[in-house]
Amino acid sequence: MEMNSAVAGGLGSLKWTNLKGVTGKGGTVNSKESSGANTSRFANMLQEISEHSAEDQGPNSVGLPPGVTYKGGLLWQQLPAQGERISGNISGEISESTEIWTGPSGTGETKPTDYEDLIQAASSKYGIPVDLIKAVIDTESSFNPNVVSSAGAKGLMQLMDGTANGLGVSDPFDPAQSIDGGVRYLSYQLKRFDGQEKMALAAYNAGPGRVSKLGVSNDEELMAQLSRLPKETQSYISKIERARDKYAV
Repeated sequence: MEMNSAVAGGLGSLKWTNLKGVTGKGGTVNSKESSGANTSRFANMLQEISEHSAEDQGPNSVGLPPGVTYKGGLLWQQLPAQGERISGNISGEISESTEIWTGPSGTGETKPTDYEDLIQAASSKYGIPVDLIKAVIDTESSFNPNVVSSAGAKGLMQLMDGTANGLGVSDPFDPAQSIDGGVRYLSYQLKRFDGQEKMALAAYNAGPGRVSKLGVSNDEELMAQLSRLPKETQSYISKIERARDKYAV
């Protein structure tokens, strides 16, 4: 992303986010629909900008609000430092309920949870994306560290006793042990199935033996044979994908 020296000089440790698409037609930036007055003002501002060439635009050439700049045909909004949350009206021009999470650096920007540090640590240790870990925990236990399934799976990552023992997890209800053990187990399945994510998730839910018996070698083949797996596993993958969308930003 290019920006002029005056703007770049004032960045410091701050980020910028693209506001393209926030128009009077209902576009948003992680927010509900804009109110009528704010939407109208913002749409008018976009119209005014569109009548000028990108080369002629300075940060305030058409009355841009503070913290907003225009470059290369796009609007950009200055955000707070990494890891900080902002909410409310951005520069008085976007929805009153706008909320943006800038996320920790280098971890894949995701919505935070009560177990953020443990998840981030496991992600770095085992190379599993943060949003995938959160999606698995959400789907398995809804972030309840004390839950026990009808089959006897326990804790945040719903580890069976035999699996937990094999992973060295002495207390599956301990969030730190559960997350570390569960993410390590998921990493084993990804390695076992050559990085095929859907196969690894099916193995996490139904067991690697059942997935291997299908005789498939990639995710596409797995999906074609999904009906041969338990009904719970058949819906598990789509549940993970939906949950993952909740945490990715």
